[in-house]
Amino acid sequence: MIDFYLDTRSGIAPYLQLVQQVRRAVKLGLLHEGDQLPTVKDVVARIAINPNTVSKAYRELEHEGLVTARAGVGTFVAAGLDDDAVAAQRPLRHELRRWLAKARSAGLDDESIEALFRESFRDGAAAKVT
Repeated sequence: MIDFYLDTRSGIAPYLQLVQQVRRAVKLGLLHEGDQLPTVKDVVARIAINPNTVSKAYRELEHEGLVTARAGVGTFVAAGLDDDAVAAQRPLRHELRRWLAKARSAGLDDESIEALFRESFRDGAAAKVT
């Protein structure tokens, strides 16, 4: 099950943060087809968010076809990654964790690590286009 969180400093609307977290969890193979999302009531209790905000996020995910709502039962992931895609990510995730440990041992804090990653990602994307 996914544990939602809100980043009040992100500037991203709370409902979109929830949508992005579900999308990410599906793309990373953390959520699979048939997995149930927490109920609106559970999300509200955990992260102190308006129930309408959670419902809006779930409606958006349903509109995208990522989840299906079953009346009286809950909201479920409609599609996930296949096993090959999840397996292909495993070594990359391992390398990334090693890189993060090296960055932390070099004295970088989370904000610096994220800035370095984002800048490197942009550089890589720009080099790919050129």
